[in-house]
Amino acid sequence: MLADMQKRSKDSETRRASVTRRTKETAITASVDLDGTGDFKVATGVGFLDHMIEQLARHSLIDITLKAEGDLHIDQHHTTEDSGIVLGQAVARALGDKKGIARYGSAYLPMDETLTRVALDVSGRPYLVWKVAFTRSKIGEMDTELFREWFQAFAQHADLTLHVETLYGENSHHIAETCYKALARALRQAIAIDERQSGRVPSTKGQL
Repeated sequence: MLADMQKRSKDSETRRASVTRRTKETAITASVDLDGTGDFKVATGVGFLDHMIEQLARHSLIDITLKAEGDLHIDQHHTTEDSGIVLGQAVARALGDKKGIARYGSAYLPMDETLTRVALDVSGRPYLVWKVAFTRSKIGEMDTELFREWFQAFAQHADLTLHVETLYGENSHHIAETCYKALARALRQAIAIDERQSGRVPSTKGQL
């Protein structure tokens, strides 16, 4: 089994976190500020993946810094999946005990001929429903089958119940981009602080 070493840190007064993951396949560090302005600095070595994570940052208003070095001489699978893992872990870490958050979020995201719907629950019970079909096998140099791998990894490690469905669309670039932008908008809703929660965890169980 490959070593998975994680170095985590959290600012006790703000919703920030950093996570580092090193394996024989990748070395990735991600930092997030959930109360940011959507700033980003992303370098994975996969151009289109960078573009999508930048969209996630800008439209969720989460500041994201992510640097990945991976075995791209083999293919893009490990870098894509592990980027989702590390970013998901950073979000989960920054959320802490989840007190005061809205918890649920959803968004319909149109882009030209394409419409995608995302609904999510910061539930602590990771699950992905993925109903997205692409019309091409690649966007640029990125295999479109890898988008599911990224969303699966992100949902699993951010502890999200995540439903993603493209209702219709033809252009694969538009389909991918609406998935990330809709995730961003739904996530922005779900992690927002609801003042009426008064610092409570939004569950009758008392924890998520």
